[in-house]
Amino acid sequence: MILKPHKIFARDIEPLALEQFYSALSQEYSVRGALMPDAHVGYSLPIGAVIATNGVILPAWVGYDIGCGMCAVPTSFAPDAIRNNAEGIFSGIYRSIPVGFNHNQKPSAWDCSQLPRTGFLDALFRKNGLNQLGSLGSGNHFIEIGADEEQRLWIIIHSGSRNLGHATATHYMKLAAGGKAREGHFGFSTHSKEGKDYIKDLAFCLEFALANRYEIIRRVVRDIQHYCSGEADWKQLINRNHNHTEEKDGLWIHRKGATHAEKGMLGVIPGNMRDGSFIVKGKGNKEALWSSSHGAGRVMGRKAAKRQIKLKQFSDSMVGIVAKVDRQTLDEAPFAYKNIDEVMRLQKDLVTVLHRVRPIINIKG
Repeated sequence: MILKPHKIFARDIEPLALEQFYSALSQEYSVRGALMPDAHVGYSLPIGAVIATNGVILPAWVGYDIGCGMCAVPTSFAPDAIRNNAEGIFSGIYRSIPVGFNHNQKPSAWDCSQLPRTGFLDALFRKNGLNQLGSLGSGNHFIEIGADEEQRLWIIIHSGSRNLGHATATHYMKLAAGGKAREGHFGFSTHSKEGKDYIKDLAFCLEFALANRYEIIRRVVRDIQHYCSGEADWKQLINRNHNHTEEKDGLWIHRKGATHAEKGMLGVIPGNMRDGSFIVKGKGNKEALWSSSHGAGRVMGRKAAKRQIKLKQFSDSMVGIVAKVDRQTLDEAPFAYKNIDEVMRLQKDLVTVLHRVRPIINIKG
């Protein structure tokens, strides 16, 4: 196996995750790679992997949730006012934003008429795309309302392109693999019709994911305003994808659960339901392929978490935070994730921490 130049920023990585990473690096079209501090086993490529390729683009290396990422916006709401009305705000958000596999009953407004996409994606979008806009999803997707060290109130969203992106990814994974979606390194030449179609539809899904997060924030602001005065500072909105691919210096950089972190670029790195999120500024580290971690990274699979973590242990860890703490969210308990402080220490050469946002309210699918 011939490995290309690479840099690993993680510690104590699962052998299977390393095997996946090295397998990807050994492909003839792979040029360079990096593994972020939150790395763990994924589909075809480990979560937290970044691989640069020459002339080939691989849908499975982006993943099923195209454009999954973070948005964060500072606001003028007072944290104490949020704390005093947390239960009402919490309930209101669950009423206004569909979670899990639920979609909106009515389509949301979004003008995407000028955004290119293939006929395949256009038909998919026309079917129920606008009904998915403004829905959170499940798993580790979340809405977080919290305060930083300056007592500034932030709204932070983790969500992606919903079923639209999943269906698009599935379509292209099957196409790349010869008609059947299966794990492996199957890609398109970037000069082929299929490659150009995927690049076009990927760009549309990235815009859809941003519009989805924007709509969620808009609804959260409205729900908070039922109880507190204030507004989001929309001019300071941060949007950063961590499932995407982009062309840079003639290469295609695939980020699978890794945050884009060019020099001076603002980003958001979440920890877990208890420990909050970090607002960061990228350092443009070339060895990291201009990337950082996309979160803390799991140390425990979802089934294992539900078997091993006790509900009381989870509940005790969440004191002071209004959140859904029950058996349904046990797999998202803080103990299922790596220590976010250690993860941030391992990437001190990748990002500068600007703010740490501690949660007051957390919404899970």
